[in-house]
Amino acid sequence: MPTKKKPQVTGAAPARRRELLRTAAEVFAEQGYNATTVRTIADQAGMLAGSLYYHFDSKESMLEEILHTFLDELWDGYDAVLEAGLGPRGTLQALVTESFKEIDRHRAAVAIYQKESRQLAAQERFAFLAESQSKFEKAWLTTLERGVADRVFRDDLDVRLTYRFVRDTVWVAASWYRPGGQHSPEEIARQYLSMVLDGIAVRE
Repeated sequence: MPTKKKPQVTGAAPARRRELLRTAAEVFAEQGYNATTVRTIADQAGMLAGSLYYHFDSKESMLEEILHTFLDELWDGYDAVLEAGLGPRGTLQALVTESFKEIDRHRAAVAIYQKESRQLAAQERFAFLAESQSKFEKAWLTTLERGVADRVFRDDLDVRLTYRFVRDTVWVAASWYRPGGQHSPEEIARQYLSMVLDGIAVRE
């Protein structure tokens, strides 16, 4: 994965910093990045806007760190799956499961990524979003193409269309999923895969 410049960490206590980032992520996800002000985040965090600048130099810094954290954890999981030597079906199942786990861990960040990444990626500061998206697409397309070549998936499968369908239907879950709900991320992944794989797998 391309080396990414880490956001600078100030002397703020790590626990307080994480709390502020969680608050900011929820506000960005609900109100949109452009509509959110530092004052809005500070109000939600129960502090003065000026005090927030002790921890972060701008709302851009907060957003950058939120998205970096999400993508770093996502790729830790994805890379482990891709290096595990699984077959195409097993790889697809593991990637989907890892995606739902990431929604469970970073629901607000996923929602921000879904809504804002295309516009943000045009800015040099957020160029890492386009790099990650390119790698993401390659991982999924390669898995689907390998499945077709190995006759695990149907030979009439349009892999790019399938990739877009899987990508969009998985990540849109961030709009309705709430951690601690009735179903675990693993159970949601299992039910989702039972529907998808019945449609793309070779019929015996």
